[in-house]
Amino acid sequence: MMKTYKKVSCLLALSFTLLQSCKENALEVAPLDRLSTSVFWKSESDVQAGLAACYAFLKTGGAPVSLYYPTGWDALTDDAFSQYPWDAAIQDISFSGPTPSTGGYVYNVYSTNYQAIAAINNLLTNAGNIPMDATAKTKYLAEASFLRAYFYFQLAQLYGNVIITTSPESTTFKEPKGKSTRDEVLALVIQDLDKAIAGLPDQAYSDGHVVKGSAQTLKARVLLFQKKYAEAAAISKAVIDGGKFKLSANFSEIFYKPGQTGNNEILFSVKNLPPNSYPVQGIDLVIGNWLALQPTLDLASEFECKDGLPTSSSPLYNASKPYENRDPRLRMTVFVDGDDDSKGWKKYNGSQSVFKAYTNSNTTGLAIKKTLDPTQSDPGYSTVSSQDIVLMRYAEVLLNYAESENEANGPANAYSAINQIRARAGMPALPAGLNQAQMRDRIRHERRVELALEGFRYFDLRRWGTAVQKLNGFEIVPGNTNLKKKIYKTTFDYWPIPQTEIDRTKGLVQNTGY
Repeated sequence: MMKTYKKVSCLLALSFTLLQSCKENALEVAPLDRLSTSVFWKSESDVQAGLAACYAFLKTGGAPVSLYYPTGWDALTDDAFSQYPWDAAIQDISFSGPTPSTGGYVYNVYSTNYQAIAAINNLLTNAGNIPMDATAKTKYLAEASFLRAYFYFQLAQLYGNVIITTSPESTTFKEPKGKSTRDEVLALVIQDLDKAIAGLPDQAYSDGHVVKGSAQTLKARVLLFQKKYAEAAAISKAVIDGGKFKLSANFSEIFYKPGQTGNNEILFSVKNLPPNSYPVQGIDLVIGNWLALQPTLDLASEFECKDGLPTSSSPLYNASKPYENRDPRLRMTVFVDGDDDSKGWKKYNGSQSVFKAYTNSNTTGLAIKKTLDPTQSDPGYSTVSSQDIVLMRYAEVLLNYAESENEANGPANAYSAINQIRARAGMPALPAGLNQAQMRDRIRHERRVELALEGFRYFDLRRWGTAVQKLNGFEIVPGNTNLKKKIYKTTFDYWPIPQTEIDRTKGLVQNTGY
């Protein structure tokens, strides 16, 4: 036990060292005197420690609303609202638009992703020269390739044309740095993912280390983003046919422990392992007690009635009891006015035993339930949130397949994937005879309700080209003139490069429109 504890401590220490050493410049690798090849990169255990440090970048961001909380992305959309500005600048982006000087996400995503890439490049360059079992080495390098693809894809989605660097940097960054096109960045992402798919074990995900299905699912995301629908359908179908993953019988337990342990719906997650690794400000405090992020009524209205009809046409809808007889996922996703402990509220907000809409701490009339641990009560700073943050799950694979198959070949083969998700939720199957456009609408509806508050909506709206339509002028609470309306322009499809990076990186050109 002591040996295990020491090993974990060393991994955490190295993770901290790598994170701290990369703060001076987003493109700088950890200083060579801290990871010198004369003392490090000598054994398999060094590679394991270095890889753990690369995974650790998924946890960066100390602010309550940060990269660590995928729900923060939804607060940039019509699905959620961030009531506190904090340093994530969600309100600035939502109500004014991103600027080169915007802090929070605009700076943190750029900086953190390049810090991670620098550390991964260091590992990929050095690990290959270390004597070790060939199978183990292939797996480690494949994991690193997956992570580099993951971080570069975030950069490509948000900033578009960015600098590509694939080797450890040892310069002072005074030399000119030119950006590559988004297509060139995505080509590198696909190349890294193909290496990952070839080298990762074809097994279920369990211990925090990515597997073949994780890389295939990320590749499907990239191909959907590129509108390469036939290829996206094929890679998604490969995951489905592989049989390593399935929908969990219990929707809610995907998002907290012990239901997450050994859950075959999860393909990739940020692992929290108390007492050695857990967020200082946990989800149960930030989302549960503080109500920092809150769902919108617009999101709630998206959930159908139990008969599969929208509230506007279903005979089951009762305006005086609007949340009864609805898609069961609604009440597994949000708290509504009047929910008490019997509904899972568990006094998340101080001494308030019943959730009350539109109080001083609630703006939208709803609160987030998804991801909260129902065993917690009145969580505070000392509360340990042990939930793993789910980044990929099998429901997404089915949704990716349905969307790409419908776009490539029409709706015939999309039905089964969507109906599996609906059946798990207790919802009726889709009506027969949908045409491609109708199926497209159904799939987009299903993505919104199934993946609600998991960080997908912002990227979906952007890649569908509907962000301006859905977000520009969006009212957080309809009719509440005290709240600003959200803003979205086509310019925002490419975020600005942070001004700090423009200032200190010679030759780096700002994106158009900023």
